[in-house]
Amino acid sequence: MKREKTRMATFRDMIAGDTPVCTPVVFNPIMAKLAEQAGFNALYLGGGTMGYVKTVLEANLTLTEMAQIGMEIRSVCQLPLVLDAATGWGDPMHMRRSIAMTEAAGFAAIEIEDQIIPKRAHHHIGIEHMIPADLMVEKIKEAIAARTSDDLVIVGRTNGIRSTDMDDALKRADAYRAAGADVIMLSPRSPEEYAFVAERLAAPLMFNLPAGGLSKFGLTLQDMAAFNCRILVDPSNPFIAAYKAWRDCYRAMADGMVSPGFSAEEGTAIQKEMFETIGLESLLEVERRTVEGK
Repeated sequence: MKREKTRMATFRDMIAGDTPVCTPVVFNPIMAKLAEQAGFNALYLGGGTMGYVKTVLEANLTLTEMAQIGMEIRSVCQLPLVLDAATGWGDPMHMRRSIAMTEAAGFAAIEIEDQIIPKRAHHHIGIEHMIPADLMVEKIKEAIAARTSDDLVIVGRTNGIRSTDMDDALKRADAYRAAGADVIMLSPRSPEEYAFVAERLAAPLMFNLPAGGLSKFGLTLQDMAAFNCRILVDPSNPFIAAYKAWRDCYRAMADGMVSPGFSAEEGTAIQKEMFETIGLESLLEVERRTVEGK
């Protein structure tokens, strides 16, 4: 008698609940493993952070390099991975390849925003260059037409709150949802704006956290759930923490190659833990069985 396979919960299933799915930014496989060990159930490959890692900007990143990084992460961690695709790398016609590459790389969701292509650096100093809402609607429709599985969640993002005004942002959100976007993403700037958005827009919504996380606004996950948030992204804090650690390490080492803030014993213990995280023993076991003898 055949045993029926148990269906694994998809990312779409996860965001259908009543609580936010917390997705921290990762930009390489080891970060994904550490986030998984910490207990997160989904991850976010952020364009902004990835641009900083490469010492450029999100505007300089390409579809193929983001897909490559996604495959590297997915090769060691099976948690749902959300792709920050910025503008989606093109107009409606270009969505066909963007979605094909997104699915091929194994992403669970793709976030597409209503910015001009090519994206500009001015985005980082608060100057937005948005495309007409009707053009974004066509991009969303083509993205939906291009996907081969409904499991891929398509997020329609508008930067209207900080670029034009709340009224424009909400009109765009309604239009993107009507076009078929599974999730709508906006960028409220205060608890009052979160509450106002939630009065107008039903779940599922997606929000980014600022540096400092929810504590900056004095909010909780329960508050975000009440604001119809179902995907809550931290796109920056893990990178800021890593940047600080790297900076302090190199500064300490540059002063006579001294210990960078931990003892030799602590360093050995951390390295041992790291070997466990990357699965060193399982690789050694293969060599013992095959090329290194018993």
